[in-house]
Amino acid sequence: MPSPSRFSRRPLAVAVALAMVLPTGAIAADQSIEDRLAELEARIAASERRASQAEQRAAQAEAALQNQQMGQPGSSLQVAGDEMTAPGIPSEVREEDGEADGLSMSVYARSGLLLGTDRKSAPGGPYLTPGGRSGGAVGRLGNEPDTYVETIFDYNQRYENGTRALYRVMIADSTTTSNDWTAEESQLNLRQAFVEFSDLSSFTGPFRDASIWAGKRFDRDNFDIHWLDSDVIFLAGTGAGIYDVSVTDSWDTSFSLYGRSFSDYPVVTDEQPDLEGSTDNLILTSNNRFGPWQVMVSGMSANDNDERDNDPANNLAGDNVADSGFHTMVAYHGDSFFGLGEGSYKAALLYGQGLGGEVKSLGSDGNLNEDATTTRVALYGTTYLAPSWRIAPALLAQTSSDRYANGDSYDWATLNARLANELTDNFEMQYEASYQWMDLDPNGYAGLNNVEGGYTRLTVAPTFKPQVGGFWERPEIRFFATWSDWDDELNRFSDEDALGSDGFTGSEWTFGTQMEVWF
Repeated sequence: MPSPSRFSRRPLAVAVALAMVLPTGAIAADQSIEDRLAELEARIAASERRASQAEQRAAQAEAALQNQQMGQPGSSLQVAGDEMTAPGIPSEVREEDGEADGLSMSVYARSGLLLGTDRKSAPGGPYLTPGGRSGGAVGRLGNEPDTYVETIFDYNQRYENGTRALYRVMIADSTTTSNDWTAEESQLNLRQAFVEFSDLSSFTGPFRDASIWAGKRFDRDNFDIHWLDSDVIFLAGTGAGIYDVSVTDSWDTSFSLYGRSFSDYPVVTDEQPDLEGSTDNLILTSNNRFGPWQVMVSGMSANDNDERDNDPANNLAGDNVADSGFHTMVAYHGDSFFGLGEGSYKAALLYGQGLGGEVKSLGSDGNLNEDATTTRVALYGTTYLAPSWRIAPALLAQTSSDRYANGDSYDWATLNARLANELTDNFEMQYEASYQWMDLDPNGYAGLNNVEGGYTRLTVAPTFKPQVGGFWERPEIRFFATWSDWDDELNRFSDEDALGSDGFTGSEWTFGTQMEVWF
């Protein structure tokens, strides 16, 4: 029902509108006063509906801002976002689309200089360790040598019948050079281009609050561990779907079909040993929400992918490559710090088989064995320990077997903690400690060697920002010093990775500066 104030405004609005559209002493012959009154009433009702929706969005934004200031992410504004392995705005602070009709823009960017004690560029990145090959990230603070920029352009339009349309395009670029002109090394890419319709006036019953989309996009329900630069789940590709079908009052479900391309791979054949093939991996997903619980189930099919030779050098497992797979995830999105105090936390258990054995970047790895099995656990939270001290601990662990070759295994676990001390309105000290244990047995795949050991990294980062207050306040300018060390055995995992390379064998100091911004 409209509020009394809205009723009291309506007669005055009708009278003013009539004075503007009706000539004095004359009525248009082809339209009665009743018809014009009805038309004006409809326009006023539409204006009031848009005003009410704008008030609701403003209230949500204000609540999210208050949560940020308390160190709590604004869950009511969580949306589609970026893959944190090729990062972007954290899921806790993303918005699904613009607050108003018309064109809007959002940005994530970071750029930094990472130097060793020899004053040369040093290796870095959250996936630096041998465990990184199977998704094992370590803390990112003081550990990023690249420049990464992404820009999202949204065009929102509200129609007279109440239906809303969103068009989104996302452009991104990444480079590790420090030069000002990087055209030869640029990875400029169109990462998203899709249309989504919501508040459809003709949708009723279970579909009343549903939205539909088609195109190339990141799934809305992805979420991440920002401090590890790692998604918990990242579903993306080109396809179509429907969000928020209300099965019951407490159960919403979403369905999507994504396609991803596996292209230009060597095929196992006696007749044509140099033959190359390609295929599409189709991912059918049901994503369900029961209050704070999220239950996700996916099936995958990539016709003829089993013809791939996933290790041409050794030809160990070409006949066993998967052409189908299964994936599931159960997650909980908490509105407190593990029930101990104010803050937030998320927990997830993921499992996959075959092509689903890549449990984070769903459907992106075409080299997986048909017998591959992977289990992953993700857990992280944020809270204030004291008025000027905040902490964000995280755990990410995975076990995987028969991943690329029969009998292989990739086991790792990462513990990470980001700590910050707010000293003034514009300055804070940030600290990060990260440890990763690895037990990796490739069983001869791709010429990799069996290793077991640990990696440790500690960072101190004096940080300036326009205003302190929560982990999600940006932009930031950081200066940092990082010490990292690891077991000598990890140097022999691969001849191609950074660990064990000349001048980078353990007990390393790196220094640098970095900016990070999102809006």
